[in-house]
Amino acid sequence: MSEHVVLFHSALGLRPAVRDFADRLSEAGHIVHTPDLYDGEVFDDLEHGMKKRESLGTQELAMRAQGAVADLPPSLVYAGFSMGALAAEMLAGTRPGARAAVLMHGALSPTALGLQRWPAVPVQVHHAADDPMVDPHEVTSLGYAAWAADVTFDEHVYDGAPHLFEDRELQPGYEDFAEGMVQRVLSFLDDLDG
Repeated sequence: MSEHVVLFHSALGLRPAVRDFADRLSEAGHIVHTPDLYDGEVFDDLEHGMKKRESLGTQELAMRAQGAVADLPPSLVYAGFSMGALAAEMLAGTRPGARAAVLMHGALSPTALGLQRWPAVPVQVHHAADDPMVDPHEVTSLGYAAWAADVTFDEHVYDGAPHLFEDRELQPGYEDFAEGMVQRVLSFLDDLDG
């Protein structure tokens, strides 16, 4: 069955790598939306991207993410990279009808998002083993919350990979990691009705 997927970009903006990832999901039959929370601005380094993120602020970014899905059906898979993973997790945890959350390079405990519990929404998380931008305790906390909600929690850790390893322009040489992540996401989407 095809899923409606909303794929949020990282603090670097809607880079070609995000569009490429969306294309891979679309080629498998899914309907993918790629909102641009940065009004077209794209960055090649994290320092400048983080400045943009900070200039907008978390409240404005949350409002933009909510606005991006306002006219979409409730039964969405929320996915995102890094900063976008937090937008995806927030929406999956608060917007009724979510099908799943796919969180790449970022995840928080539900309490960090202001949630008392995680809803019955399956979760898949991908992150590098030593990524300084991912707190493994936060990931574990989300895992416990998903298990308490009696839903799938599927975590994949990539040894030796950097942050945003799917972006070939920024992180060349990690194509195998990127392909593995795409295939695991596709498998997870296929299993949602299983």
